Amino acid sequence: MQSPENVRFLLVDDVDENLLALDGLLRRDGLELFMARSGRQALEMLLVHDFALAIFDVQMPEMDGFELAELMRSTERTRNVPIIFLTAVATDERRRFRGYEAGAVDYLLKPVDPQILRNKAAIFFELARQRQELARQRDELSRSAEKLSKALSVLQAHSDNSPLAVVEFDPNFRFNSWSKSAQRMFGWSAEQVLGQKLVELGWLQREDVARLMDVTGGILTGGEPGSVFACRVSCRDGSVIDSEWFISVLADRGGAVMSVNAQILDVTERNRAEATRQLLIGELNHRVKNTLSTVQAIASQTLRHMESPEDFKASFMARLESLARAHSLLSEANWEGAYLTKLVQDQQQLNLIEEDKFAVSGPEVHLPPQLALHLGLILHELTTNAQKHGALAAPQGRIALSWDLAGKALCVRWVESGVALAKTPSSRRGFGSNLIQRSTSAEGGTAQMAYKPDGISWELTFALAHHNAYASPITSRAHPERIRRSPHPYAGSSDKSEIARPVTSAE
Repeated sequence: MQSPENVRFLLVDDVDENLLALDGLLRRDGLELFMARSGRQALEMLLVHDFALAIFDVQMPEMDGFELAELMRSTERTRNVPIIFLTAVATDERRRFRGYEAGAVDYLLKPVDPQILRNKAAIFFELARQRQELARQRDELSRSAEKLSKALSVLQAHSDNSPLAVVEFDPNFRFNSWSKSAQRMFGWSAEQVLGQKLVELGWLQREDVARLMDVTGGILTGGEPGSVFACRVSCRDGSVIDSEWFISVLADRGGAVMSVNAQILDVTERNRAEATRQLLIGELNHRVKNTLSTVQAIASQTLRHMESPEDFKASFMARLESLARAHSLLSEANWEGAYLTKLVQDQQQLNLIEEDKFAVSGPEVHLPPQLALHLGLILHELTTNAQKHGALAAPQGRIALSWDLAGKALCVRWVESGVALAKTPSSRRGFGSNLIQRSTSAEGGTAQMAYKPDGISWELTFALAHHNAYASPITSRAHPERIRRSPHPYAGSSDKSEIARPVTSAE
């Protein structure tokens, strides 16, 4: 702590010996004595310094002690300086009263008793020291109050800018504090909330208010000081949000609640994201199982109908490529489904089908994910069979693919023409036919194949009762829509296995 400033006394006498005597009598540590030999010199010192005590000789030339005192009392700066008069002249009551009227606190006759003067001066010295200490404490308190005010302002600013709503309650759960972040989160201003009871605002359900009080009581009886309390909160606009409350309780020495503070986090979006994540994990597990089952079935059926490993490899890889391309379509659409025309375009590109051999007509239909996978595999099988034995293997061969929606069913027609078929169809059912039958059955539909003299036809139906498939309005067309031919994505590859490489959404 800094040393206190010296206390100052003013001694006024026109006789040097008297001044020296007073100096020797009063001198002590922490006391600074100023000596003036006239009233004019004393006034000059009074204008510059602050004095705790002034000791005047009454009898002085030009300006006596009474006149000097009267001048001091007429000035704001010196009005409250205590004065002790000293005089060697026999005095009467009239002169004594004049001294007190001029503002003296005492009036002593010379020769002065040294002990009396020293004791009186010591009192004013201690009073000055006390004033200095009070001034120091006042300044220190002012600085502390300023620092505290600044810290509280910073804390309040951070609280107002925080994503957490900060709310404080008194022991009766009346609102004591309501931050601007609480206003942003819930809609009520501080003026609308402060002073109300928690149950009066309609902010929480009554059962949640009771739970909050139980949590508060649990903290006081030895629970976790930062307990978390989760509930749904009603906002001013009528909306409801999910929230997490971080509770803090202050109690007095007797254990009674002084203040309850709640820092509230809006977790609505987090809870929605968590629910979505759980849904996606379940959906992912379901789709992976379905895909593995499909690959297993393809492998089993292909192996059963192929005579050599080379034939198995080529057929199996081509079918996996078709499945991968269907997956790629679904990935591009975030597994929300695929458009039927896009499935058809991919089959044309994959199998290098010439434009004049392939006609398509039907409305634009958006298929759910599983139906898109099944239909993609079916189109691949039909196209592969047509290239090996059907319309695409004959110079004059043609394929007409059409579809429409009938109630809650999708009807697909595959008609081949321009190819001579055996008069007696084989009774042996191949992998392609089995795959088509199984796929349509898995979608609650049917598959019927018919032989004609110039080609085969398929009538496929798929139930849409449990799907969200939809179609744009059907428009009549005089000629079937032609799908523009695009280069095969792996044309020219020297590695046949490249054709079976799975296509990801990034490709």
